[in-house]
Amino acid sequence: MATTNTALSNSVATAAAGEATDCETQKPLWEIRSEEQPYAFLSDSGNERQNRYGQAIDLLELSGLPAERSLYINENPAVGSNPHRNKQHGFFFTADNCIGCHACEAACAEKNETPPHLAFRSVGYIEGGSFPDYQRLNISMACNHCDDPVCLRGCPTAAYTKHAEYGAVLQDPDTCFGCGYCTWVCPYNAPQLDPIQGQVSKCNMCVDRLEVGLKPACVSACVGNALDFGVIENLPPNREQASASIPGFPDPQITRPNIRFQQTRVLPEEMRRPDAMPVKYHKDDKGRYRPLVDRRKQAHAGGPERRWNLARLSSRENPLVLFTLSSQAAIGAVALPLLGALLGVESLQQFQHSAAYLPLAIASLLLVGGGLLASTSHLGKPRRFYRGFNNLRHSPVSREGLGIAVFIAALALHILLSIPASGWARDLLGGTYGPAGAAIAAPAAAVCGVLAVAAGLAGLYYMNRCYRIKARPFWDHWQTGAGFGGNTLSLGALLSGSTIVATLAASGADYRQALSLAGALLVLGLALEAAGLAAHARAMASAEHEGAASHYMQQTAFGNTYLLRNGLLGLNLLLAAALLISGIDGAAALAGWTAVGLLLIATSVIGRALFYVLVIPTTMPGAFFWKNKGFEEHAREIGLADMPQVGVVGSR
Repeated sequence: MATTNTALSNSVATAAAGEATDCETQKPLWEIRSEEQPYAFLSDSGNERQNRYGQAIDLLELSGLPAERSLYINENPAVGSNPHRNKQHGFFFTADNCIGCHACEAACAEKNETPPHLAFRSVGYIEGGSFPDYQRLNISMACNHCDDPVCLRGCPTAAYTKHAEYGAVLQDPDTCFGCGYCTWVCPYNAPQLDPIQGQVSKCNMCVDRLEVGLKPACVSACVGNALDFGVIENLPPNREQASASIPGFPDPQITRPNIRFQQTRVLPEEMRRPDAMPVKYHKDDKGRYRPLVDRRKQAHAGGPERRWNLARLSSRENPLVLFTLSSQAAIGAVALPLLGALLGVESLQQFQHSAAYLPLAIASLLLVGGGLLASTSHLGKPRRFYRGFNNLRHSPVSREGLGIAVFIAALALHILLSIPASGWARDLLGGTYGPAGAAIAAPAAAVCGVLAVAAGLAGLYYMNRCYRIKARPFWDHWQTGAGFGGNTLSLGALLSGSTIVATLAASGADYRQALSLAGALLVLGLALEAAGLAAHARAMASAEHEGAASHYMQQTAFGNTYLLRNGLLGLNLLLAAALLISGIDGAAALAGWTAVGLLLIATSVIGRALFYVLVIPTTMPGAFFWKNKGFEEHAREIGLADMPQVGVVGSR
């Protein structure tokens, strides 16, 4: 009998809605087979009251929910008989016992009916030493049902729920719209994005088995007694350790995961990953393994020499490159003339009353709208885009989306209310506006314009927060905000400044004030971006985490592209500053600022593409050939691929 993850999540959703059906027609919670072995049953005493992080293990103390609440598994309203069902449960992994047989993966896949390209539990390994003392440490990893689940807080659709029953973090694939943000923030690669179904699913702790006293399927299938399960902090039989970490495991303080480890075997001072990530783990003076950059030649890291790899700049995240740059440009382009006019800048006031102001506002609206459309197309299920506002309480993605949506709505109203002040628009629409109507529309347009700018800046702030992810140290630096803010200033000044200067010059008005202001903002944006990049490079060069490995790839696999972007950015900053200080005008100024604009667009696109393709997450080492081409090549190098049981296709 199999209970799929989708069915289980749907049952939880049904429970939340308070629905139930006739008990006589219900499927059982889980059918206990007559041949179940004793080791498949839970046998906890549940003595501890708090976990090592100081949180109560009895989750009813935290939630205030009734003790007999049903999970509605398989639409069955029955409540399980487990006496510890309201306590936080977790996995125990004894690395010394794991032989890498992958039986846990197979049992999980069979029980949850996952397709071949997904794995809720996976076994990877790290290795170190030299012959004859060459050692491997196998690691079996699934969802750790954390005390502080970042997937739950990050998910914009609120598809995740932390249950008082067993402390399980359950996800409803039918609520998910496939943005994949939970896969970014989770340090353990637990949520699995299915590109075919366009949605995420994950380990459900086998709560249907727990309700009838059985351990999860992966635990029951473990051949070497490496996996165990029970109330967290209660040491299983024949164990002597319950550590919160193990070599290769991300910092437990990120999410406070409910998994405990035992690893007593002495390992080499340095352990390496078998995948394409240039990361290794080195033992510090306290015996803890810390991530470092692995500078050995890697087939997919590009090797130690600098390369271009321009083709790899194009990635699945291209829609986000377009969305972030276009929305930042639109926000900056709207803010400059609008706020400048309100602050009394004469040339900007002249432009606001010109025929070109409305087209600039419309162009900005179309620009951010096109970027938002591209971002929506990035979703696994684009038609469910409206669910992105479900988690405004926690998710920066929801808040970013709300900010951009309000920016678009307020800007559209600003455009409509600005029509009475625009002669060509008024004539085009054939409208007749009296003095009273125009007098009302003008202040209302100003209010909507200010609201649009405020909402855009709020959206920009939460856009930055979306990428300040502990599980992606390369992004978790103030340079992310500096880059986003710098592009807002520079691209916005380029778009609005070119329109303003051209309009004023065509009408014979003095455009030097507007040119100086737009040029100063453009230079400021470039300087802010350059300062952030310099600080980021220094921080990553001295760091001991996956961000340093990302920076190493930036200097090697993408080294020539990285130097080109930096060189063009520096050249552009000097050129723009020289044009601004010299105050030249005419054909020379036109040629100079045109060059600045072209260089700005090129460096912005290259830099944003690098931002997405370089990031290395703090995930566990993986060993799946169909997911991990780096491991496949590693297996060929060491001869592992020649073993028939390994299953590398076409290895001979």
